[in-house]
Amino acid sequence: MKTIKTIPEMREISSAWKKKGETIGFVPTMGCLHPGHMSLVERAKNENSKVVLSIFVNPAQFAPGEDFERYPRDFERDEKFCKKKGVDIIFYPSAGEMYPAKNSTVISLPRLANKLCGKTRAGHFKGVTLVVTKLFNIISPQKAYFGQKDYQQYRIIQTLTDDLNFPTEIVLCPIVREESGLALSSRNIYLNKREKKAAERIYATLMKAKETTNMRELEEFLKEEELITVEYLKLVDSYTLHTNAKGSLVVIAAYVGKTRLIDNILL
Repeated sequence: MKTIKTIPEMREISSAWKKKGETIGFVPTMGCLHPGHMSLVERAKNENSKVVLSIFVNPAQFAPGEDFERYPRDFERDEKFCKKKGVDIIFYPSAGEMYPAKNSTVISLPRLANKLCGKTRAGHFKGVTLVVTKLFNIISPQKAYFGQKDYQQYRIIQTLTDDLNFPTEIVLCPIVREESGLALSSRNIYLNKREKKAAERIYATLMKAKETTNMRELEEFLKEEELITVEYLKLVDSYTLHTNAKGSLVVIAAYVGKTRLIDNILL
């Protein structure tokens, strides 16, 4: 396994692989890797001859006052995870490498981005689409793997890829959960013991959605846990993300203490 820190070297290796007929599976991450990320790596390894995992805490997708500075970072731990799972390359650029000058390019998909998480995280998805576009241009993967937990992000990236004709297939992978049902997330590290127990109510609410799609009833059930503050709980169309009484996706964003968590279930 190699760790590559520069764009020219990453492009050179990717191009050489393709000339040899290798296929590249790409797993974009911000590090603080957990078994959810590793499930993406396993899928990529099964479907491609080479796997690239990027670790880049992207400043462009954090709004002022969010947790960019304290976002968990532990490269040595992440490196061990990747070696164990057989990643071929960790692409680990600096912010200066990815953004050598102030960007004047903005990539916006307002129909999908200006709702749900996009309502409260100003500019977040513009940062996501910019960095993913740059990563796709640098690595040029045949397939890229995204977790269902960030479903809105997945739909945005899927649409971006179609609209800009990237030769990359976007693969949606199932949510990996703890035994309690809590979706694995790098931000779970912020939760204390009591908060982690409280966070289990999010998954319990999603399970209850299999029995009823009455959003008022579900929100009341979720709010019974006093440490939870609901940002949104909606039934939406899984393609357009519009609120829809006949939708097939239940999405939740909630604060447990000061930690913002998201989750969803496809009905």
